[in-house]
Amino acid sequence: MSSMRCEKTGETRMNFIVCAKQGPHANILVVTDADLIGKVIEEGKLQLDLTKKFYQGEEKTKDKVKVMLSTCSHLHLTGKGAVAIGVEMELVNSDKILYVNGVPHAQVIVEN
Repeated sequence: MSSMRCEKTGETRMNFIVCAKQGPHANILVVTDADLIGKVIEEGKLQLDLTKKFYQGEEKTKDKVKVMLSTCSHLHLTGKGAVAIGVEMELVNSDKILYVNGVPHAQVIVEN
């Protein structure tokens, strides 16, 4: 995962690529571990093509991602860090995570 070390605390911070998209019925938030962008992950008939424009966005920290996730009703999460945030926030059921060649992926519709 892409990460940065904080000079003051020595803490490692993961970075994510985030894109908010306006769908016909709801807003979709796409969150991907930064180090996966530009890759194609395949396993059997499954494929995550992270080279697509759909996954392009702005780099954000975990704290910013958490704030953004709390405001959207449709979530598209790819990568260990992104999916872990969804699980941590109780938005993703760990039994429903799809793994493609070891990379976790989850799509969530949050009911209001």
